[in-house]
Amino acid sequence: MNLISIENLSKAYNEKQVLKDISLGINEGDKIGLIGVNGTGKTTFLKIIAGMEEPDTGRIIKGNNVNIEYLLQDIDFDLEVTVVEQVFRGNSKNIQLVRRYEEAILNPNTKSEEILKLTEEMDNANAWDLENEAKSVLTKLGITNFNEKIGNLSGGQRKRVALASALINPSELLILDEPTNHLDNDTIEWLEEYLKGRKGAILMITHDRYFLDRVTNQIVELDRGSLHLYKGNYNYFLEKKLEREEIELASERKRQSLFKKELAWIKRGARARTTKQKARIERFNELKEGGIDISNEKLDISVGGTRLGRKIIEMENIEKSFDEKKVIDNFSYIILRDDRVGILGPNGSGKSTLMNIIAGKLNPDKGIVDVGETVKIGVFAQENLNMDNDIRAIEFIKLGGEFIQTSDGEKISASQMMERFLFPKELQWTPIGKLSGGEKRRLHLLRVLMEAPNVLLLDEPTNDLDIDTLNVLEDYIEEFPGPVVIVSHDRYLLDKIVDKLFVFEGNGKIAGYTGNYEYFKEVSKVEKESLQTDKKSEHKEKQKTNSKLKFSYNEQREWQEIDTIIAKLEDDIAKIDKKIEIAATDYTKLQELLEDKEKIENKLEEKMNRWVYLSELAEQIEQQNKN
Repeated sequence: MNLISIENLSKAYNEKQVLKDISLGINEGDKIGLIGVNGTGKTTFLKIIAGMEEPDTGRIIKGNNVNIEYLLQDIDFDLEVTVVEQVFRGNSKNIQLVRRYEEAILNPNTKSEEILKLTEEMDNANAWDLENEAKSVLTKLGITNFNEKIGNLSGGQRKRVALASALINPSELLILDEPTNHLDNDTIEWLEEYLKGRKGAILMITHDRYFLDRVTNQIVELDRGSLHLYKGNYNYFLEKKLEREEIELASERKRQSLFKKELAWIKRGARARTTKQKARIERFNELKEGGIDISNEKLDISVGGTRLGRKIIEMENIEKSFDEKKVIDNFSYIILRDDRVGILGPNGSGKSTLMNIIAGKLNPDKGIVDVGETVKIGVFAQENLNMDNDIRAIEFIKLGGEFIQTSDGEKISASQMMERFLFPKELQWTPIGKLSGGEKRRLHLLRVLMEAPNVLLLDEPTNDLDIDTLNVLEDYIEEFPGPVVIVSHDRYLLDKIVDKLFVFEGNGKIAGYTGNYEYFKEVSKVEKESLQTDKKSEHKEKQKTNSKLKFSYNEQREWQEIDTIIAKLEDDIAKIDKKIEIAATDYTKLQELLEDKEKIENKLEEKMNRWVYLSELAEQIEQQNKN
């Protein structure tokens, strides 16, 4: 069933055309991933579909009964409401109904008629499991204090509350803008399974490539204002995009070849005297105007680093606590030249704290951090630090360096590096405050690299970076001549880049693993299964050694009464059989009797099964007592 039709949509900001005459249909069951370079208008497209912005031209046709839930990147919260109230902001009547019912049940003076009425209202509103579902989803997302005020939560916690609200409130179309940001790896894997099982349509922006591959059944790429639809997941998209680009390249080369021939003819002094010559001149003009942009813009960030000596960074017996919470306990490690280290752990476990200690921004409570004299650390942090929204993008980059030398010895300017980072000359002079979130992150990355570090610390680098930038960043890390330490929830990047992992396990304990993320998950699975097996064996041994078989109070009572109950049920069946013989011609009465007999037979079967179990248990108890 078609939910929304998008017809000939266009949108421009000043001179920048972000959407050009695009069309798309969204049907029930579609799980669509929207991808494209940052700043191309992906969020604008979502807002237009959600009715939060108006297009310049075109229209959105939405079914009358189609509800849309939209998780925005930036949300204005009421800081005084509680977590539960924020989640049910669109279902306030239902949550009020749940509260009234709870109060009525607890009040001994409530009349039975009032409780019955409230029960009927709860049935009609399907509100019984409403709050339980909300609390279950919130817990999965790491929010356990349901009555905490929104104003007391961190930015990441607020984003997870907003995500819970979007997931829980009923909708035919769920729109998600970067849902995996601020989530740890385990939570992302839970969200994958949740969305795969969701019946309604989904349209989302995410740069998590595993997430795209496992959740979506369609990919929509926004490229220079145009939409390209691929009926498959992310892997399918990669294959088909390559085919499309090869076809476009062949077509453009053919056009350019024809254009050169026609240009030579025109230069010879063609005269539009005949119809044939007029047609040829018109074809020349069409070829001239009909070119397509086939430039395969790729980021080139193969910049050189400064010389790195033998001694890099050595950490010995590091400890760090905040109030009573210990986040790092007796951690030691020597960073090596070729290290590619990933850091994992739940949100708030201490990952960024460790990165700040390595970077020298935070002192440990105990232990030593010894940094080599030649070390020059480049830090790409979660937040775009020291970015003045009023200065222009190129001015921010020049603060890191006017020129930089690449790995092959080429000396290039800050402006040239910006162009390699997909900042064309007209965009370079834009105030930072007018850039998109993704463009700011890309600018911050360039600034870090312009300073030519020889040790790279990346704290959640994948947040808000588009897939093209991520691919090239990964290539850069592979070629980087110094060590790289990275905190990330991007499993694709961790699998591709790292060969060591430090995992925060709670109470300051940090476990080390050799291998990438996939290897770590396999090892963790085996360790968990082994631990569960050991616990089960231990539990069984304790049962054998510390306890004797015996009836519980209810089982003892049931064993004493079960023969009488079985005899009564058998007698009831015999009586119904006699009534069936009498009512053989009264089909209405006969049907009622047969239904009654079936119910009693089911009860009898249940009791017989219990009799078998209880009798075997009685025999084992008797044998145990003899021994």
